[in-house]
Amino acid sequence: MASCFGHFMSMHRRMKFSGAVIHRLLLRELHHNWPTNEMWFLLGNHLVRCSKVEFCFITRLRFRVVPDTCLYAAVENGIHPRYFSGVDEVSFEELRVVLTLEKFQQAYNVVKLYLIYMLNWILMGLDERFKIPVW
Repeated sequence: MASCFGHFMSMHRRMKFSGAVIHRLLLRELHHNWPTNEMWFLLGNHLVRCSKVEFCFITRLRFRVVPDTCLYAAVENGIHPRYFSGVDEVSFEELRVVLTLEKFQQAYNVVKLYLIYMLNWILMGLDERFKIPVW
């Protein structure tokens, strides 16, 4: 693939989400009366904090007010109807095929589709056998 996302697409078979690891981490969570926007874990003999500060440091994302996504109207000839014929759900494989074979009219469309892929596969940890709901 001749885009900046080519490496990302080739590594999807080697990288697996592990719900068991996340579950084991959450089992070590300490319940406390400290600030409510922090999570504390006991890992070995160490207290480890996970707050907005650590989240921003690791992800390079910033916090702000979450927009109401219900307000967005469907865009005529947008990504969903253009590349997936308006079907209600899309499989990971269908999304992967579009990302690898499609000739995009607008470069930003490939970025939008990769963001959908990354959100569902990495951040939300969805199993590849499941369908991605309409966005």
